[in-house]
Amino acid sequence: MGAWFTREIVDSGRLRLFVFLVAFIAAFLFIRFSVRMIRRGARWWPGNVTPGGHHVHHVVFGLVFMCVGGISGLLVADETSALAGVLAGVFGVGTALVLDEFALVLHLDDVYWSEQGRLSVQVVFIAIALCGLALLGLRPLGIGDEQGTAVAIALTLLFNLLVTLVALVKGKVWTGLIGLFIGIVAIVGAIRLARPGSPWARRRYGERKLARATARDKRLRGPFQRLGTRLADLIAGRPSS
Repeated sequence: MGAWFTREIVDSGRLRLFVFLVAFIAAFLFIRFSVRMIRRGARWWPGNVTPGGHHVHHVVFGLVFMCVGGISGLLVADETSALAGVLAGVFGVGTALVLDEFALVLHLDDVYWSEQGRLSVQVVFIAIALCGLALLGLRPLGIGDEQGTAVAIALTLLFNLLVTLVALVKGKVWTGLIGLFIGIVAIVGAIRLARPGSPWARRRYGERKLARATARDKRLRGPFQRLGTRLADLIAGRPSS
């Protein structure tokens, strides 16, 4: 195991990404545990940070951690040093705290425990998935794996970007983002029917095709969506009714 870690993570230059991801997941689990204890009213838990009676959201602390870890990390020349790893971890903690309140920042309202607050958990799950793919050595749009002439490389990158954008416009967020790393996934997403509420479906589909898209989305995506919702509620807590 140690030899694999050294070969695949350290020697490949992905140690900081590994530390970032571990710190990100740990910070997200910790802050969700914290807010659930606060929501439950656990007396043994410290509770919110409220200097002078003003509630300071943890996104504020996240921004501070991101600035400290990110800016300081730029000053470290040796990417394999312990300091570089520590700063990557600090940046990971800050990113988790910020994304955990992504919905709050987006709406400029405290929607943390509302249905709208589910967006934060979804964004965190997406971030973990994309970091995991990068940790496996996959690169967005295949950048860094190019072979051939400059024209062929440019056309390949443009095509990968185009099919990814089409998949995203069709409302297939997971397919489009994973397609950044695995091109065939984006191609499938770009070819198949769009989700019924997507910009693509609203602008390009008539009633008949929209009905097909709705039925297909309910049949194929519904079970995965319910499973994802249950998993999110288990980890992050169920929104208030």
